[in-house]
Amino acid sequence: MAGGTDEGILSQVDHSAIRTNQAAIITLLLFAFIVQLPLLVGFVSLTLFIGTMNERLNLFKLLYQSVLRPRGILKPDIKPDNPEPHRFSQGLGATFTALSTLFLIIKLSVIGWGLAWLVIVLAGLNLFTGFCAGCFVYYQLSKHNVRGFNKRPIRI
Repeated sequence: MAGGTDEGILSQVDHSAIRTNQAAIITLLLFAFIVQLPLLVGFVSLTLFIGTMNERLNLFKLLYQSVLRPRGILKPDIKPDNPEPHRFSQGLGATFTALSTLFLIIKLSVIGWGLAWLVIVLAGLNLFTGFCAGCFVYYQLSKHNVRGFNKRPIRI
């Protein structure tokens, strides 16, 4: 029996959209580091925050849905999955990149770029292995019955 949802309805997530999100994050943060552009880190943070609050306004997902998928550059990779852990993970990315931006602005560059690199590494881990560290944290909180973290991993 499939699990993971409160209603018993199997949720689905397009993992091509998630990989596009990760690739965009990695590309922009690496570019920001190379050219030493803290404002670009802030742009990534704002983009992630807006996308976390309203999935329809997720700029990187819109790139996938409006450009990459229609042109056949990427194909949908729809899997049984819960979207909530991925949104939580994106929110963590928004938080870490916001902190990164703050530290860069106040000239604590080692901490600021360190946080940006943490996001790059974790996004890369998800992009190249499929392991979502933020999702793992979400499911651990769910396992310990923390309020608001009510989704369980989907088993098929």
